[in-house]
Amino acid sequence: MKELEGNITIDKKLLESIRSIILDVRKNVFQKINADLLIAYWMIGKKIVETERENSIDNETSRQIILRLSKQLTGELGKGFSRSNLFNMKKFYLEYPSVQPLAGHLTWTHICELLVIEDKSKRSFYEKETINSSWSKRELKRQIDTSLYERLLLSSGKTNKEKVFELAQKGQEIAKADDILKSPYVFEFLGIPENKPLLEKDLEYKLIRHLEDFLLELGKGFMFVGSQQRITINNTHYYVDMVFYNKILKSYILIELKTTKLNISDGGQLNTYLNYYKTEVNDENDNPPIGIILCAEKDEIAAEYILSGFENNVFASKYTTILPDKQKLIDEVEQIINHN
Repeated sequence: MKELEGNITIDKKLLESIRSIILDVRKNVFQKINADLLIAYWMIGKKIVETERENSIDNETSRQIILRLSKQLTGELGKGFSRSNLFNMKKFYLEYPSVQPLAGHLTWTHICELLVIEDKSKRSFYEKETINSSWSKRELKRQIDTSLYERLLLSSGKTNKEKVFELAQKGQEIAKADDILKSPYVFEFLGIPENKPLLEKDLEYKLIRHLEDFLLELGKGFMFVGSQQRITINNTHYYVDMVFYNKILKSYILIELKTTKLNISDGGQLNTYLNYYKTEVNDENDNPPIGIILCAEKDEIAAEYILSGFENNVFASKYTTILPDKQKLIDEVEQIINHN
């Protein structure tokens, strides 16, 4: 109870209950407004398309009509009816047969980002992930810009048409250790120029400073435990660069950072740390820990020899501090699919 003048007190539970009611109402109102707005924009797109079809209007005439429509609506109703917005409303109707599955889940700014993606499977993936992971518009844009869809396909090592269909229908499903991997990891948010020399401790420091972005890049279910986590074996101290816990897999995730290429000793080192965590740190409800070596370069053949044969899940993946070449990743995916 909080004491006020005249010995009058306020029950903290009462205050919290009222606060919760107001916040829930505000959230519901916001979602309702967004849902109504999506439905309205979809219906506007429908009206434009139906009018064009009824009058056999060609593309050039359509552009002129939408420009005039934009000026008229903006003058009468204010912002929100720019030419690009009206074009997006038209495309929204053409690309989505029904608006109902999206209403209440996505905002118009989400839709505008998604409509830029022409590949329907890719767009469907980002749509599912935005809903499942509650991405903001900024987070969605970052995942598109860093080619998350292509990186997940390339990470599986078995990219095929079935995998494309699976991602499009369900988004990213995490059921086993290698489901959390990406190829490569992208740390463009660190602002490090390409090919600039970097010490491992500096990379670790920068990732911690940008922890929110790093967690977004790691993916679903990651919680930060700490950096330089000490392991003591026979009175000798060792330190794991970064430790996370994934609540979906119920596993500790041990990450070692290497600013050089993957070396023979890296796999054994991380495997030792995993054995320690499995024996000394894991609770009875935890699944076996997972190890990821993030390295600047990785030779696939060498990695196969270095990482195979361990009882533990030990993986290696490249990282880059600049945005990946999107077209190159798309070409890699298409090449693998076409050879299956």
